[in-house]
Amino acid sequence: MQFTTTQKRAAAWCLIAALVVLALWLLGPVLTPFVVAAVLAYALTPLVNRLDALGKGRMPRVVAVVLVEFLFIVVLLSLFLLIVPIMAKELPVLREQVPLLADRLNTSLAPWLAQFGIHVALDVGSIKAFVLKYLNANFEDLFTSLMSSLKMGGSVALAIMGNAVLIPVALFYLLMDWDRFVARVLELVPPHLRSGFDSFAEEADAVLGQYLRGQLLVMLIMAVFYAVGLALFGLDLAVPIGVFTGLAMFIPYLGFGLGLVLAVLAGLLEFASLKALVMVAVVYGIGQLVESLYFTPRLVGERIGLHPLAVIFALLAFGQMFGFVGVLVALPASAVLLVGIRRLKASYMASRLYKAG
Repeated sequence: MQFTTTQKRAAAWCLIAALVVLALWLLGPVLTPFVVAAVLAYALTPLVNRLDALGKGRMPRVVAVVLVEFLFIVVLLSLFLLIVPIMAKELPVLREQVPLLADRLNTSLAPWLAQFGIHVALDVGSIKAFVLKYLNANFEDLFTSLMSSLKMGGSVALAIMGNAVLIPVALFYLLMDWDRFVARVLELVPPHLRSGFDSFAEEADAVLGQYLRGQLLVMLIMAVFYAVGLALFGLDLAVPIGVFTGLAMFIPYLGFGLGLVLAVLAGLLEFASLKALVMVAVVYGIGQLVESLYFTPRLVGERIGLHPLAVIFALLAFGQMFGFVGVLVALPASAVLLVGIRRLKASYMASRLYKAG
């Protein structure tokens, strides 16, 4: 059986793509800091370019890069320094409320469930022992214990420290030479394919840019919304839980779900009444409606066009293949794949094969 030149070229590209996917799968842990740095560089490069343009050549680009990266690191450290003192303050509250909540559930919830034939009895003594064991120390002791456990698992601590160092370094070099890296990649494209590749790259860049920068703005707005909404109900942990929920929305559904669970637990521990459920229903219900019906369509837009089921599948599939890196790049990669699928569909619809059918 003879293969045409087009078929041989298509088979070669499929083989190259398979080898690239295999390499990414095998090198997933090693590539984590570089992929994270590349995603950050893609999102921050327009700001660096804008500062570089404002300098009009009088300010070296390295100054703009250092300034942008420094501000980014300051923002991350500010979030960390905002959450840690509040957690240190609220740890004693958690230590006191967990046994009381178990007592209330045992005396009120158990009889109500017994009416439906469900017999539940919480072992309050075991719960109190667990609390005394893991929450009896202050925050400093807990932090010391955590660090000692990380030392015991040296590979985990080494990976965390290595990523903490490598990501800023890789981000610096990528911000310095982003346009040069892109130009070198374009040089690899054959001249007869350059026009089609440029068109595809422009459309993919528009989709990715709209997603990454718009999603970042949505995350910041919703972090403020959840923090303020929970604070209006009097929740002591409103700021850390609200900020976490907003920033974790970068991972669709999972981030919102984790924030919802944290808010329910914190509300039950603090209020020990239906006020906790009302608070979560009002704040997270309104937040989900506002985010999905207004902010995401306006700030992110519908150009990505991924169905919710496709989003869930992409997160699970990329996470299974590439771990944390896969979850991080699942939606951007799916957006680029969607651009390619749209073009293949348009080509097929215009082909004689489709019209003949």
